[in-house]
Amino acid sequence: MGLLILLGVAVVIGLWAVSIYNGLVRRKNLVSEGWSGIETQLKRRADLIPNLVETVKGYAGHERETLENLTRLRGQGQAQSDVAARAQTERAITAAIGRLVAVAEAYPQLRASENFQSLQKELAEVEDQIQLARRYYNGATRDFNVMVEQFPSNLVANWGGFKPAPFFQIEDGADRAVPQVSLNT
Repeated sequence: MGLLILLGVAVVIGLWAVSIYNGLVRRKNLVSEGWSGIETQLKRRADLIPNLVETVKGYAGHERETLENLTRLRGQGQAQSDVAARAQTERAITAAIGRLVAVAEAYPQLRASENFQSLQKELAEVEDQIQLARRYYNGATRDFNVMVEQFPSNLVANWGGFKPAPFFQIEDGADRAVPQVSLNT
């Protein structure tokens, strides 16, 4: 009789551990899915940058440093896989795009360009999608991290080798500012 009770307890503990492990795997996959969404939107934005640079260069070619900086940051961002490093580079890209749009304000012909207006509109839409993807990723990361760190699921997480995932964060107030995109001609 005692052996049956012990066997029953072992089965219950085993089923509990499997359930927790499967929950961790599911949440880890949601984090990966969220990161994939961010990367997709960042790629969309990166694909717009060469067109934006060429359009601005046609009207404001002497703004070479700003254009080269944006192009350099684009390449740097696409080469990074670490979440924290990528987030830092993407903040710099957002700031550089903001500076480029500010430079464009000094050129009425550029602002009136249909191509430039279209690119500004697309950039604004992509920034919105990046925000949504970031929110989804950070929510999935929060849920995963809670499960990894909370007792008793942390016992299974440690056994399974699960580590907390990093958040995709914006760190200071200046970085939190949304790039202003003016569609007025």
